[in-house]
Amino acid sequence: MMKCVICKHGETKPGLVTVTLERDECIIVLKKVLAEICDNCGEYYLNNAITEQVLGKAESAIKNGAELEIIKYVA
Repeated sequence: MMKCVICKHGETKPGLVTVTLERDECIIVLKKVLAEICDNCGEYYLNNAITEQVLGKAESAIKNGAELEIIKYVA
């Protein structure tokens, strides 16, 4: 748990979020990504390992020519 750096009021708690990434004409949506979520403003934070996994899945989808990819991601 940490203090939210965006709103400076909330505390983060573990939960699941949807991450949307966009590059050029490609949109990647990853559902059910483990994150720390602010209980005040809803901002979320991914740890380094999860970030690497998310970016890896997005890169793979882009390399496969996806224009829109929705990935049910369970961390």
